[in-house]
Amino acid sequence: MKRSGTADLPLHGGRVPAWLGERMTRLGTVIVEHIVDSYGPSEFLTRLSDPFWFQALGCVMGMDWHSSGITTSVMGALKRGLNPRASDLGICICGGRGCHSRRTPEELRAFSSRTGLDGDALARTSRLTARVDNNAIADGFQLYLHSFVVSSSGEWAVVQQGMNPGSHLARRYHWHSAEVRDFTSNPHTAILGRPQGIILNLVDARAVQAQRSLLNIVKQPVDWSLAEFRKLTMPMHHDVRPQDVDLKRLGAVLAVAHERELRDFAELLLVEGLGPRTLQSLALLAEVIHGAASRFSDPARFSFAHGGKDGHPFPVPLKTYDESIAVLRRALDAARLDHTEKLAGFSRLDRLTQVVEERREPLADFSAAIANERAISASLDGRTVCERESHSPQKTAAKSSLQLFLFSD
Repeated sequence: MKRSGTADLPLHGGRVPAWLGERMTRLGTVIVEHIVDSYGPSEFLTRLSDPFWFQALGCVMGMDWHSSGITTSVMGALKRGLNPRASDLGICICGGRGCHSRRTPEELRAFSSRTGLDGDALARTSRLTARVDNNAIADGFQLYLHSFVVSSSGEWAVVQQGMNPGSHLARRYHWHSAEVRDFTSNPHTAILGRPQGIILNLVDARAVQAQRSLLNIVKQPVDWSLAEFRKLTMPMHHDVRPQDVDLKRLGAVLAVAHERELRDFAELLLVEGLGPRTLQSLALLAEVIHGAASRFSDPARFSFAHGGKDGHPFPVPLKTYDESIAVLRRALDAARLDHTEKLAGFSRLDRLTQVVEERREPLADFSAAIANERAISASLDGRTVCERESHSPQKTAAKSSLQLFLFSD
């Protein structure tokens, strides 16, 4: 039984501003379209069930890199963007936060009536996943979000989140139908959080005796084995720090985007005339689309694509964000006319970045990299959730600071 871990995330308040929410919908949609076109709907569901990939997706979309709000906002954006294309992509997102979660059975039956699936069976599965995480696992988290993603073949993934006000944490749970054999015996692809003492898990495979005799559960609670799972526990600090990022991987992305020879080669791969800042974002987006699961162990790194709405690691560069969406969309449109070189270019860009990573030393100056982003923020229409950024661009300083964090052979 595959287990890929879950996420414990600090509870954050706030909202997603309209200028970001609309862009998240467009970017999330085009990312999923690239994945489906390249690998099929099943691969998207597989990735969605990986908490590390999900976190990286939220980061490239400009959300707070580690907060609980990443789950609600990402699933909401994907639902708005993908559901109108459900017949083309073969994917439908049902449910959501609060009252939207209660509409999940109705939405599943509606999708099933169009695709020939068993809507009642899917609705039952939806209820089971929610009840297991809310009731059978006594970890102190109560669900407030339930998103059920289903393909036209009947394969499904679930992303749901619970809240623990006492610890000021949210916990995200991931499921994937390909990994579920028995809802009462290790059904998750992802469930893990910070240790909080002994918890009760009635769906652990080792709880068979407990399932037979509830009285014995109180006397013999079942420990959840943490060592078996991939762990994603996000820190409480809000800023992005060097220890949150794989500096070798980030350095390779910055080199591909900003070192002249590498940048010229990357532009040729994409058959585009692109500036260095857009190439930086596209290199990270290419990894989200094409990267192997092992590449997402440091999801904070992906916030260097489009920053974060809270200003960490830097304000969202709207000009770059919009150009990234446009380049991804043009590649899809060209591929549908049998001009596949642009679509294939993103896979080649991802491979190029990995080659550079293998041959270079880690990023030399993390602080300089962030300082450069902040220096050019105004020129890229950088914005945060609080206000539009108004600081003056310092193009000369930005160009010189690049020399501080790029590295040589």
